[in-house]
Amino acid sequence: MTSVPRRLCVISAAILFGLPAIVAAQTKPNFSGAWRAAIAKSDFGPMPAPQSSVSKITHEDPKLKISTTLVSDSGEMTFEMAFTTDGAESVNTMGSMEMRSKLRWEGAELIIESKATSDRGEFKANERWSLSEDRKTLKIVRTWSGPMGEAKQTIIHDKQ
Repeated sequence: MTSVPRRLCVISAAILFGLPAIVAAQTKPNFSGAWRAAIAKSDFGPMPAPQSSVSKITHEDPKLKISTTLVSDSGEMTFEMAFTTDGAESVNTMGSMEMRSKLRWEGAELIIESKATSDRGEFKANERWSLSEDRKTLKIVRTWSGPMGEAKQTIIHDKQ
């Protein structure tokens, strides 16, 4: 029979050593999967909504890779990006524009801060990524500013 003090030590150790691992797992969700934008549930701000948008995300923290295919009135476009979530700068190219981004965790949210320069001037974008409790909905709140002003979008994605 186990004594009460011994049981308390075991419970205390489980709380001290097990709880941080559980909290860490909950605060850094894994975004891996195929995600389809829920066009009707999303707010694209001043930008026209695409006909469809599907992102395939591979997330092996700190590595995050995204392949997105957009279909709009202009046709179909696919772009790929690679990041790290550890605060180091990641550089990606979108068309002729080079985008520099830094990603960091803020609790359970992934924060992406990006800057790019084009022939029209400098653009800045900030994103906040979060997953629903059931991990089936990805919400991205994006704000950006540039020569044409400021805008905000809230894009809801459903896991496929």
